[in-house]
Amino acid sequence: MPQPTPPAPEPVAADRAVRRRRHRLGAMVAAFAAIFLLRCAAAPDATVPERSIVACGRALDIGTRVVSWLEADGYDAYRRGRHFTADEVPDGKLRYEPVRGGLPDAIAARARERGLSLADLQRAVHLFVIHFDVCGTSRQCFKVLHDVRCLSVHFLLDVDGTIYQTLDLREKAHHATIANDASIGVEIAHPGCWPQPLSADMRRWYERDEQGWRMRLPPGVADGVRTPGFVARPARAEIVSGEVHGRTYWQFDYTPQQYAALAHLCAGLAALFPRIRLDAPRDATGAIRTNALAADELLAFDGIVGHFHVQTNKQDPGPAFQWDRVLDEARTLRSGMRP
Repeated sequence: MPQPTPPAPEPVAADRAVRRRRHRLGAMVAAFAAIFLLRCAAAPDATVPERSIVACGRALDIGTRVVSWLEADGYDAYRRGRHFTADEVPDGKLRYEPVRGGLPDAIAARARERGLSLADLQRAVHLFVIHFDVCGTSRQCFKVLHDVRCLSVHFLLDVDGTIYQTLDLREKAHHATIANDASIGVEIAHPGCWPQPLSADMRRWYERDEQGWRMRLPPGVADGVRTPGFVARPARAEIVSGEVHGRTYWQFDYTPQQYAALAHLCAGLAALFPRIRLDAPRDATGAIRTNALAADELLAFDGIVGHFHVQTNKQDPGPAFQWDRVLDEARTLRSGMRP
């Protein structure tokens, strides 16, 4: 009769410690793998077509140059730490949120596990918010927004019409307070608007030459415009005045290159997100509203808004912004663009 197998001896304390360390190491590897997979889901392959915007890893050709965050001269809002500091020490702060708020519980759970699907993102996003950056160039804007303020925006639009995408559109960027969960945002390179025409600060940014007004960069403003020797000239020669929140402001117009690129971007977003209509809030006469919408009114609106439609303390994109020029051109482009 065979003898029973004796029970295995209890592991000594050292063996138990080794097993605990191995367990912890395995858990850490699994966690890092999950983070890596989420990041890969958020970031497309480095061969993104150069005229495409990216949502949930899907690229859509919008017919104008877009520099993604994966390109060598792109702006990466996924970066934990400052972009412009050579001896950067990562600060660990996320400039965005991987999961948008206000989602149904089931969708939020899926998003936390593997990121939002395009179908879920299309249900959630219904606003495109237009800002001016008060920085003058996209390079300066990213420096201030990302490095100094630890905020984010999906797109930057430089004076030469170059669009930079800093995040996959599935991410929630921090750019427009109560609109963040439901919106995509763009910062257009522009110095802003002023309560007085040709004030000292306005003259810091603009000068005349033999061809008329042109924008110039004050000391300390990072250039980085991709088009060599580009001169930023307003689309209209004269200073434009108008009301925002019932107060009069003066502003030089945006460049023709910015208007052309923005129309392409609006058309692309409307193709990608069915809830983003190619229209802006209007009053009873059909004119674009120049005041903020109430919170419930804003969150019920589907379309394109200015930052001043979101917040009473904001004036962007200002009185010079040609809303119908952008919307009309975007509608024409949208008719020939596949979703």
